[in-house]
Amino acid sequence: MAQSNKNKHYCQIIEAAIFAAGKPLSIDDLKASVLSEFKLSLSAIRNLVREVQQSYEGRGIELVTLASGYRFQTIADVSPWLSHLWTEKAPRYSRAMLETLSLIAYKQPITRGEIEQVRGVAVSSNIIRAMQERGWIKVVGHKEIPGRPALFATTPAFLDYFGLESLDQLPQLETVAPTTFELGVQQPENQAEKETTPQSDSGESDVRETSKSISESR
Repeated sequence: MAQSNKNKHYCQIIEAAIFAAGKPLSIDDLKASVLSEFKLSLSAIRNLVREVQQSYEGRGIELVTLASGYRFQTIADVSPWLSHLWTEKAPRYSRAMLETLSLIAYKQPITRGEIEQVRGVAVSSNIIRAMQERGWIKVVGHKEIPGRPALFATTPAFLDYFGLESLDQLPQLETVAPTTFELGVQQPENQAEKETTPQSDSGESDVRETSKSISESR
């Protein structure tokens, strides 16, 4: 088989595998599974994936690079029309959850007390639980201060969900942070943990509904 025909065959396999997988596939995933019988280097597979990506340029579907691999998805330009295909509304997330998630994403690793110090309200356990159930955040350690509070950080699943390859692709903080978020102000090392418990988060009831929606959509 001529090399050009071989490459075309490899591209077809890669395209079909990513389409059928139901989750992002990395170069290592492709090499260890559908391309395991072929003697292809990682760089060769990467070049083949680029060929597949280029073949979809200008179409309604694109092959995007995410934190955990490659995934096919529809282009953003056609979203208004595709929305008519689904009568069920997408899960809505409360402001409290989005603010908490933003703080974790931009200031990770961060403790719950530090989040509360910035937001000025207590972080509902339902918010933390909902984001952990979604796989967006995880505990990555404990801060060495009295009480050793958990340190939270985002996960590759968070990046995949929001269509990002790395945290470097997050919008610039100045363009997205509400003016009430004094994220640039450094707090004393243990001030956040010594503060008295702030007022309860007003978004708690919203998050309970959201947590239910997340569970139903999984």
